[in-house]
Amino acid sequence: MAKDPNGQRGPRIIKERIALDQGIHLTRLYVENTMRAQDPEGFHVLICIGPHQEWSGDGHDKLAGIGFPIWGVRDVWSGKWLGLWVVPNNRLKDSIAYLFLKLVHEYGGIPVQMTTDCGSELVSVYGFANALREAFVSDLPIEELAAHRFLQSIHNITIERGWLPLRLEWGENVKIFWDAGSTTELDHLRDAFNNHRVRKDRGKALPSSLAPNVSFSLYEKYGGENGLLPVDCTIVKQLMENIGGEDLIRFVSRDYAAKAQAVFVDQLGNPKLTMTNVWDIFQEMLPCI
Repeated sequence: MAKDPNGQRGPRIIKERIALDQGIHLTRLYVENTMRAQDPEGFHVLICIGPHQEWSGDGHDKLAGIGFPIWGVRDVWSGKWLGLWVVPNNRLKDSIAYLFLKLVHEYGGIPVQMTTDCGSELVSVYGFANALREAFVSDLPIEELAAHRFLQSIHNITIERGWLPLRLEWGENVKIFWDAGSTTELDHLRDAFNNHRVRKDRGKALPSSLAPNVSFSLYEKYGGENGLLPVDCTIVKQLMENIGGEDLIRFVSRDYAAKAQAVFVDQLGNPKLTMTNVWDIFQEMLPCI
């Protein structure tokens, strides 16, 4: 236990390590009872106590085969989708790091802890989470509370549970439409999820029977504590540019995007773009580009 100051290892892992290191085979029950006696608080149920205490991030690959890899972040306490992006590739560490920093810049701070699965594309997120904590919140040492925690996907519950409604409401339909409208529709769907009032769950320790936007904004009313740790956004912005900037998540070049936008606004009159009309709009734009 002395080798695990963050208390991340359960009785099964400790039992295996003792057998491996010392050659002593103990029962799991014996190990658990000893651990409870040494650190009773370590067995308390962990409950997130407010917004920004923990962000849960993950990629969604169900639509990657047709060019729509997604990466998203949810606030664990409220369930609010903080960010949901269609990107060219959600397996590139710089692209994912840019999205993490973009979210930090948007909110002006970092969460107490960021949790993701163990994908290799997340090493830069891990690095930035630790570096920003050490630079701006040095009174909360990483040794006492990790700034980033890697979990198996099945344990990264908040974000994993969010993908099924996304696929059911949006994923199957997007396969028959053109990608230009995907970001607009995804933003709309994120707003719909964040404003959807969830059912009452008496067995849930986190807020229920209200929309994520409500609990996120009025957290004090529902017993929450804001965990956002302020950072210098100027430095965060510079970090975003240093790793490649917005080009990391662009599908086309800046010049092409500017030309297409000019045609869309000046010649087509800036129509509302939806999943149902995006193909027609593309066909109108194509001769002009």
